[in-house]
Amino acid sequence: MRILFAGTPEVAVTSLDHLVDAGFDVAAVLTRPDAPLGRKRVLTPSPVAQRAEELGLQIVKAAKIDAQVTEQLTALDLDAAAIVAYGGLVPQDALQVPRHGWINLHFSLLPQWRGAAPVQHAIIFGDDITGAVTFQLETGLDTGPVFGQVTEPIGAMDTAGALLQRLSDSGSRLLVDTLQALDAGVARPEPQTGSGSYAPKITDADAQLDFTRPATEIRRRAHGTSPFPGPWIKVADGRFKFGALREHPQVTDLAPGQVRIEPGKRPRVLVGTGTWALEPTQIQPPGKKMMDAADWARGLLANGTEVSFA
Repeated sequence: MRILFAGTPEVAVTSLDHLVDAGFDVAAVLTRPDAPLGRKRVLTPSPVAQRAEELGLQIVKAAKIDAQVTEQLTALDLDAAAIVAYGGLVPQDALQVPRHGWINLHFSLLPQWRGAAPVQHAIIFGDDITGAVTFQLETGLDTGPVFGQVTEPIGAMDTAGALLQRLSDSGSRLLVDTLQALDAGVARPEPQTGSGSYAPKITDADAQLDFTRPATEIRRRAHGTSPFPGPWIKVADGRFKFGALREHPQVTDLAPGQVRIEPGKRPRVLVGTGTWALEPTQIQPPGKKMMDAADWARGLLANGTEVSFA
């Protein structure tokens, strides 16, 4: 089966590897153009582009699938196109290029969480279970009929990054199964049923924490925005950023934003909220790198420094 692979971020690389390993003829890889990264804003190929180059695959870089790109894809004589987080719309003319159309791997249980950030929203809104589906791409936003799905429980300490890593693996296997079923003529997509919900792109403002809110709500927001853009609070000299947060329902004697360091071989940082305490596992003070919370706590204990996140 001759296919196009379309994807851009790291989470899509796993699917590309699975498709190559499964023996699909990947005619080309479509990805977003190089983007400026780091403080020096160095133009850098996408993770998918870097992997495609390592695999010796033809690469098409496009911010938009216009008439010229569509003509390039038509010349590839494609049976199908597999798309995983490409980051751009596929117009109707391009949808009709592959004989079997475009098969999208989406990291939610559609119609729940259509849009750019489904895993992040599933965590923020407290879903117990999420998953991944393969569906036939249409011009509507994640509205096409579904070929198959896999499910994944959301744990209390799951961040969006950790959950996406697991889903990228199980979802990649699902994508391979779907394309193999298409090739064998036995794929049977089913229309989506029920009302959907929208998961727009996560912004920096979405990642700001408010320690006057309930602990569970704060933890979900922190985990849903980790590792990017990363949960944060504003203090007088800049921002504190956080890794995962652990809830301590038994600790209710701290005011919102009040920080207590519990000494020991591995000091523990507790922060008060509107309900009970949270324990950051990692902390990034203003102007410094992310560090283990216990290491940050040792520094405070040694210097006798007091900190508040209120």
